[in-house]
Amino acid sequence: MDALERDYRTVLLADHEPPCLSLYQPTFRSFPDRQQNKTRFRNLVKELEQSLRQKYSDRESEPLLRPFHELTEDTEFWHHPRDGLAIFATVDIFKVYRLQRLVGEMAIAANSFHAKPLMRILQSADRYHILGLNREEVRLFEGNRYALDEVETGPGFPRTSDEVVKGRDDDPEQRNRAYGPAGQNVQHGTDSRQAFLDAQMEQFFRMVDEAVLEEYSQPSKMPLLLAALPEQQPLFRSVSNNPYLIETGLDVHPSALSIEELRERAWQLVLPIYLNRLGRLVEQFGASRSEERGSADVAEIARAVVAGRVETLLVDADRVVPGRFDPDTGAIEFAKLDEPGVDDLLDDLGEHTLKTGGEVVIVPAERMPTDTGLAAIYRF
Repeated sequence: MDALERDYRTVLLADHEPPCLSLYQPTFRSFPDRQQNKTRFRNLVKELEQSLRQKYSDRESEPLLRPFHELTEDTEFWHHPRDGLAIFATVDIFKVYRLQRLVGEMAIAANSFHAKPLMRILQSADRYHILGLNREEVRLFEGNRYALDEVETGPGFPRTSDEVVKGRDDDPEQRNRAYGPAGQNVQHGTDSRQAFLDAQMEQFFRMVDEAVLEEYSQPSKMPLLLAALPEQQPLFRSVSNNPYLIETGLDVHPSALSIEELRERAWQLVLPIYLNRLGRLVEQFGASRSEERGSADVAEIARAVVAGRVETLLVDADRVVPGRFDPDTGAIEFAKLDEPGVDDLLDDLGEHTLKTGGEVVIVPAERMPTDTGLAAIYRF
């Protein structure tokens, strides 16, 4: 699977040669409901095919649709569903993402990807990572208040110490360093061996920390919880340079808990951080608004977004404001969702804020400081 966090701005929001195919599907995790996942997927692919063939020939459509058909037959893929599925394709791209939140069914062939539904997933403030490790292996999880799943790390990620630590105990040169050459009477052999193993563990932990920071924490900026035995927590924390690693961890390896127990214990640690972050943002918005560097007016915010003035945009998680947005002028027009060309203005403004380098935070309705669905903090 591709890393949605890394791809969202650089791939999905970028310009591509049309046609661009976007498919969204809610999926069921549990049997027997999950049996219908593949059938619903086939129906959505048929919708894509019909949409393509209104404008493109069979010869042009076939290469675009081929990876969708191949995925349909991938039995292993359908054995591990989450709560949703998002797929994007062009002639040169085929990106598949399993989602931890429900999405509506959608199959669109257009001049660009339809990435707006992902904004509310990626910018939600309740997301976090769990790093589970011991001296031999590492596991990474991504979760929110409702769900937790193990991350399918890429081929270069240091999953086990055997993969990354050079000079294992069975290497003659390293063994000689630790215990002395064969036949030599070395005092404190047990201490030397333990020092050798500790050095290996430290090297492994350093490589894990570097990989998690570069590949996951920096792109997502999500809190990172450490799940490890008490005797291994101090070493990892001493070598870690990850600013997203929170001080309080789980003094247990993930294998000792069910996925639901792990999620529940993790959320109890993340909840205060989550509430504190929302509280700071609401307070910052209030201060900025009093200094005329913030607004809740949708039309005013639209103009500020186009001008690149929005530093942080708070968006109501449950609110939809139907309308049309002109990304060149910032003009908006309120309308009904069933009218042609009408989308959710909040999603449009959020997506454009991200494109101009601003931050978007999806906030639960009960914690929004405004009743318009938006709260903007300006750069100037």
